[in-house]
Order: sequence, then structure tokens, then C-alpha cells
Amino acid sequence: MELKSFSETQLRALSWWSDSSPCRDMDAIICDGAVRSGKTLCLGISFVCWALRRFDGMLFGICGRSVMSVRRNITEPLIPVLRDIGFTVHETVSKNCMDVSYMGRSNRFYLFGGGDEDSASHIQGITLAGVLMDEAALMPRSFVEQACARCSVEGSKLWFNCNPESPSHWFYREWILRAEQRGCLYLHFSLEDNPSLSRKILDRYRSMYTGDFYRRFILGEWVLPEGRVYDFFDESMMTDPPTDCCEYAVSCDYGTANPSSFGLWGRSGEVWYRLREYYYDSRKEGVQKTDAEYVAELKRLCRGIVPSRVIVDPSAASFISALRREGFNARKADNDVLKGLRITADALKSGRLRICRGCRDFLREISEYRWDVSDGREAPLKLGDHAMDDMRYFATGIFTEPCPLGAVWTDRRN
Repeated sequence: MELKSFSETQLRALSWWSDSSPCRDMDAIICDGAVRSGKTLCLGISFVCWALRRFDGMLFGICGRSVMSVRRNITEPLIPVLRDIGFTVHETVSKNCMDVSYMGRSNRFYLFGGGDEDSASHIQGITLAGVLMDEAALMPRSFVEQACARCSVEGSKLWFNCNPESPSHWFYREWILRAEQRGCLYLHFSLEDNPSLSRKILDRYRSMYTGDFYRRFILGEWVLPEGRVYDFFDESMMTDPPTDCCEYAVSCDYGTANPSSFGLWGRSGEVWYRLREYYYDSRKEGVQKTDAEYVAELKRLCRGIVPSRVIVDPSAASFISALRREGFNARKADNDVLKGLRITADALKSGRLRICRGCRDFLREISEYRWDVSDGREAPLKLGDHAMDDMRYFATGIFTEPCPLGAVWTDRRN
């Protein structure tokens, strides 16, 4: 990877700890802001350079939502850069660590995943000289605080990187708003802080989001969402079904007392289309259906098509079992709501998900699907959201993260 230049904000992040910096005595750095603004790689380079300049034979931590995400987001792009500038790096995947050496000094960097409240136990007991926390706002407070507590070596520092969440989020309230009190350097990154992004890519990113998603991911603001969740979508975006689908899948939001919503999706090229849907409201109809009856309805929806997978509401254990007995490749959906909304919005806006005319229940729900901002909450209203949930399950199952650099891609793993 060739690094041609750095923005002023990136240079501050790279050099804040150096002997000539007025911030050298601060205890931590926090970098937040727009997506793809160059803060992750920049902070990773700075973290390792600082560690090898200040310490020898010490242990450090690099943390993210999971060890896999740490490798994907930090170490995989970072290691080639470190080698290019003269560092020796030896990665031991089985031990989730890498040893980095430079000019006679060597330190070990352990990778930690902080995905849930139990993760704090994974980092307990170790003594660290510094820790880098990627996506800090997505990790539990207990894990972040435990990681900070591990840094007891004299001269240790804390490094935080995150994208904005709700203004009521604990990290925003406890760290960003109190940055000066905590002795932290706070740097806010914009898209322009990533010199590797061309004007065309910058314009593409700005066109991918609207409303509160735009304020969050493009402007990098800690804002509470309001209004419609998918405020960019209207009926004019619906399309005719393609005739050349090469793969099919079904998504299901399952209900007994609540409505059930199934969507049949077909892939044409690199785009997934919601071809048709099934929607049943037992309260409105006055009759509840059994698992076997819902399986029969799903078969009717498919009309002889064999879907490669059926992505199902993870709470519907009995329905999943019934589908598997009938030979369907039924899988539990990822029910991380905010992540799913982000992935779904990106897929709809970029055209990787398209909705076919005739999906009237989908259209009815998406026009009414709104944020619930009562009591500082950040979640969609749980009202008329069943087609919305089945679409979210599908998008999260097919597209594992927002589209990088606006490219079109799919995850075709079975």
C-alpha cells in the first residue's frame, strides 16, 4: 500500500505523542467522524510507531468488536504499511498476536474481541503498556473500561477510534464531552481527511445517504435520528421483476399473534430483487396459523423455486425446525437492529437491493417506518415493521457490511 500524503488532521493523529508535540503529555486520543475518513489506518500506524519509540519488550492490546474485525479493519491493512516503512512484523494467528520489531526494539500486540458483556473477562489479568480500541462506541462499556484498566505501565496511553452513534451514548457522554477533563486529545475527521479518496468517490459517498444517516456517516455528527428510517425511499424507486435471476432466497419475520412477513428475493447480476411477498396478520384475520401452515405458505410463495437459503427471525425456533424438516436451508438471522438498518439503508440507496412493483405491504410499511426517540432511545418504532424486519434480516445475511467505496458486491457464501 502506497501512502502519498496525509491531511492536517491525520498528521496530528500521527504525531500527537512525539517529543515536539504540545499534546505529548496527554493520556489518550479519541478520533471520530465520517466513515472512510482515514482515521483507522492512521491511528494504527501512530499506535505502533509510538509503542516502538517508547517501549521495548512490552505488551499492547488492539481491540474491536471481534478478533476477525480487528484483523480485517486494522492488522491486514496495517501490516504491509509497517513493513514498507521498515518494521519487522511476525503474526501468530493461533495466538491472536503479532510481534513488531524496529531498530533493536520489539513489542507484542494481542488482538481482542469486545463484542458483548462477557468479553471483559478475555482481557482481564494482562498488563498492557497501551491499548487501541477500534469502533469503541460499538463495544460494551464493561469491556472498554476493563481494557483501560489493564494499562498500568508507566507512560501507557489509550487510543480510541469510532464512528458516531446517539448523543446519549455512554462513550460520547463519558469520553468525548469530557475529553479535556480526562486529558484526551479529541480529533474529528471528515471525508476530506482521507487523501486517497478521489473526488468521484467523495461525491458517490455523499449521494449514498440522506437525512440522519447522512449526518451520522458523512458529516460524522452524534445525532439522534428522527422521522422516517428510510427517508430517501419512495414508490418511484420500485421496479419490474427481472427475468434472468440466477439465485433465490427467502427472508422471514415470523409471528403467531403478530403478523408474519416473508419476502422472496432473486439475484440478477449483482443486484437482489424483492420479487414478491407474503403477509399474514392473524389478529386482523381472526385465525392463527401453525408452523406447518406457514411452511406451506412459503412453498406457495416460491412457486416451485428452490431458494439457496431461508433467513428467519432468530426467535422462531420451531418454525426454523419445521423448515429444515421440509428440506429448506433455514438459518437464524442476525438481529443486531442498528447494524442491520445501516446495511439495509446502504443497500437500498446504492441499488444493491431493489423492490419490485406488487410488494404492497412492503411499500405500506416503509412509508410509515419511523424512529422512536422517546426517552433518548435510538430504535425504530415497533409498529407495522414486519416486512421491514424481514428485509433487514435478508440484507444483513447477504451483505455483511456497508458497501466499501460505493462498490457493488454480494456475499455469496452458502
